[in-house]
Amino acid sequence: MERVGLPSPLHPLITLVNYDENKPSLADAGSQYLLHFYKIAFKLRFNGKAKYGPGSYDFRDGGLAFVGPNQIVQLSDDLEEHEGYALYFHPDLFYKHPLASRIHRYGFFSYSVSEALFLSEKEKNVIKSVFESIATELETQTDHFSLNVLVSQIELLLHHCDRFYNRQFLTRNVTHHDLIDQMNAFLNERLNNEYALVSGLPTAQELAEQLKVSPRYLSDMLKSLTGQTTQQHIHLKMVEKAKEMLGSDRLTTADVAYALGFEHPQSFNKLFKQKTGMSPAVFRKLLNSN
Repeated sequence: MERVGLPSPLHPLITLVNYDENKPSLADAGSQYLLHFYKIAFKLRFNGKAKYGPGSYDFRDGGLAFVGPNQIVQLSDDLEEHEGYALYFHPDLFYKHPLASRIHRYGFFSYSVSEALFLSEKEKNVIKSVFESIATELETQTDHFSLNVLVSQIELLLHHCDRFYNRQFLTRNVTHHDLIDQMNAFLNERLNNEYALVSGLPTAQELAEQLKVSPRYLSDMLKSLTGQTTQQHIHLKMVEKAKEMLGSDRLTTADVAYALGFEHPQSFNKLFKQKTGMSPAVFRKLLNSN
């Protein structure tokens, strides 16, 4: 903190910076560094347009962005980037608490900056109150309850963020359903040509890159809107195509498996049965009996 001209933290494992009161030094602007902490940045307003998923939207009411540990970040040379609050906390803060085994469930620490959480005025007040409670606790003399209180406040903040992201997935469903349409078009194209035979089924990572979103954001968005993860959507499309191909008398079950990119027919048979409750051979018999 001292390197960028900010006051020393009140606690060795957590600090809350109010950038409206403490402007950082820009002497090292442009330099990159490895972040060992979790970071939650809370901006009360955004100036101009912010990129969100594949498009741009005008969000002047502020929001939240998240960074997880062991990520490379760059110090901005724009003072407007340093407005509002930034909460930093080290994983060691809660290593003896249940949160240590649960924090990986909060996928937004793996989202890209373009997938920020944009807040309504009411939501912004809720988040601000939690930040203020953390600030008050940090300024209180440390006692046996301090650590538990801080961890509880962080977990409350994460619960609110989870709820508000779920709201964002639902309220911005036009954008998200466009993403789902693009995803389905890509999967249909992949499964309807010979590319699958060469490269196998597309991965969740490949699909996210195609849609220009982070893998975790795509999976969380799909889970919220459809109840299925990215991998489950890929398998669903594969099964749909497999059923279509099994209707052809010219193709053996092995032919179908290889055409869909499976190296071993047994792997295809296992996945097909897992998703449909019957083997490809039994499915084909049912088709021929109708």
